[in-house]
Amino acid sequence: MNHEDTGRRLLQMADELAEYVTHLQYQLQPDLMDRFGERGRQLARQDSNYSIRYLAESVHMQSPDLFSHYTSWAMELLAGYKLSKEDMALNYRLIEQAVNEHFEEPDRNLIVQYVQVGLNQMQSAVASQSFLTADQPLADMATAYTNALLRADRREALQLVLDRVEAGIPITDLYLHVFQPSQREIGRLWQTNQISVAQEHLCTAATQMVMSHLYPYLFATQRTGGTMVAACVGEELHEIGLRMVSDLFELNGWDTYYLGANVPSRSLIRTLVEKKANIVAISATMTFHVHLVEELIAEIRSSEAGDNVHILVGGLPFNIDRELWRKVGADGYANDAQEAIRLADHWKHHRIGNELARPI
Repeated sequence: MNHEDTGRRLLQMADELAEYVTHLQYQLQPDLMDRFGERGRQLARQDSNYSIRYLAESVHMQSPDLFSHYTSWAMELLAGYKLSKEDMALNYRLIEQAVNEHFEEPDRNLIVQYVQVGLNQMQSAVASQSFLTADQPLADMATAYTNALLRADRREALQLVLDRVEAGIPITDLYLHVFQPSQREIGRLWQTNQISVAQEHLCTAATQMVMSHLYPYLFATQRTGGTMVAACVGEELHEIGLRMVSDLFELNGWDTYYLGANVPSRSLIRTLVEKKANIVAISATMTFHVHLVEELIAEIRSSEAGDNVHILVGGLPFNIDRELWRKVGADGYANDAQEAIRLADHWKHHRIGNELARPI
């Protein structure tokens, strides 16, 4: 049974199936129009499309955990818009019906198994917990910093950080124990409908501004000879995590080239060759972009850069499924910047001729 082909076909049909599922759901629940109006119907179709795309990616990558995690995330998100677990369960059952009507065996049976994973997850999902806890390093500062962002007080947020730098707090600690948990908490607050998407964007932009004030420290460190290129796949909107990784590589003496999102693979590969990169760091935060990581890695492997560069992946999908990096063909995975640097340093110091050392 070819999971990749099945997932690809499901992804290609996502728009058509989402329209069909929405039509069925509004037939069975005519009160939805009274509750949410025509705008709600459009959003329902969009949500069904997202669910099917996440489902397709999970099938493609043979990773039930990806769809299970998405289900928990979506339940909490949609609850903030007054959609119940029963509403979402009906939607999944209608997706199952649509799959049964539009696919033949064995594709049909395979996809339905993954839908069932989501339905089972609905029965055991628990509310997300704050990423700001008292037992973390710099916990008080992370909380104060996040509160300043939520008040849109960029000056206070910046001053908190600059004061700590002057007091001798390592830049690495600020990235790992202030910026990282703060950004994760901001994302959780948006997911649970406690802040708007506009607030989430403002908070992220503010943290990027604060990080920019630390660049003189990053570029003042002694060079160690390593070169890293970093890029996000597809139309990723969440680039700040990879930017943090790039910054801390720079702080640790690496020469870094952060390309951001929407970089054509040909341009990325040319950069790897021109810069004689030791590492390429590829990030995906949206699960339905994982197949793009797989495709990009295949292109790098088949290019002139493929024999000389280690491929490091990271982002939420790889945190959910800790074996996913193997499935996409990477050399390794890191949960945060510190782990990424440790792995990259290991690779850099364990080269034998033209052979590249694999993950520790």
